[in-house]
Amino acid sequence: MRVARYYSNDDIREDEMLKPIIGPGEFLVKVKKSGICGSDILEYYRKAKMKKLGVNSLILGHEIAGEIVEISETIKHLKVGDRVFVSHHVPCFECHYCKQGHHTACNLLHNTNFDPGGFAEYVRVPKINIEKKGVYVLDKNVSYEEAVFIEPLGCVCRAQRLAKVKKGFTVLILGCGASGLLNIQLAKLRGAKKVIATDINEFRLQKAKEFGADIIFHASEDLPEEIKKINKYRLADIVIVCTGAVSAANQALECASPGSKIIFFAVPEPWVYLNVPINKYWRNEITIMTSYGAAPEDLDEAYNWILSKRINVVDLITHRFPLSKAGEAFKTVCEAGESIKVILEPEEE
Repeated sequence: MRVARYYSNDDIREDEMLKPIIGPGEFLVKVKKSGICGSDILEYYRKAKMKKLGVNSLILGHEIAGEIVEISETIKHLKVGDRVFVSHHVPCFECHYCKQGHHTACNLLHNTNFDPGGFAEYVRVPKINIEKKGVYVLDKNVSYEEAVFIEPLGCVCRAQRLAKVKKGFTVLILGCGASGLLNIQLAKLRGAKKVIATDINEFRLQKAKEFGADIIFHASEDLPEEIKKINKYRLADIVIVCTGAVSAANQALECASPGSKIIFFAVPEPWVYLNVPINKYWRNEITIMTSYGAAPEDLDEAYNWILSKRINVVDLITHRFPLSKAGEAFKTVCEAGESIKVILEPEEE
């Protein structure tokens, strides 16, 4: 089968490998659509993983939707021909972290995956992913392209659930890529009174307006002052950082109102440290928090939003590439010009 092999952001090669062989309790998915996630282009992270594994390349891709084409006879609740979304990570539901509601901190979640990765024609889904609620059979009204967004939207659902975004809040979203635009839509559905969005890219700023942001600002502006002007001298109740830019992380620290929460959905590189005005935060009871990945309940919520059509995901797709042009697709994502969501289509005519 054909795969797209990752060596670096500017070195993606089409390759051939044997189609995975399923074992007991497993099934094989023919990948129809596979989204490129912002985390796929975190080169420092990918190279560190390659070093840890002792390899010089990876087959990435975790936002997949496809069709079951082979299935173990021990699986009774699924069948060949089922259209599915499959989660690459699943929690154990039994450890200390899972019991505390921190499923994405679970050791199992960090050590499960499918084989080899979503940038391939076929993916083998391990038994554990099936047993731990990692498979969704798609309703006939959910397309493969919509299903690609179950995982990224699930991550957004988790972030806003942890931050307790609710009616009447002013929500500030820094970064208007795919995750930022999903956060805008979900914040509005959760009843946010004002959703303010920033970016350095004019194309993405206009997309933010298109997808429901009440107010947009270029990230170079004096954001705290601008927010005060439009918000009765009050800063944001919830600040969601959707970019790894250090400037945005520092800007977030300046835009938090007393009693507010800053949630880092995206983070700078691991060697970056932020200077937190802790005395001011102590006095104002400001919470700094993080959100990583999605637990099954978050994926459930995401799937229901997509099924109901209340969150527009398909219009976030700006580019579609065949697997043979994965290198061009990665270049498009990295350049971040007039692109939002880039999709690979392994099945070529």
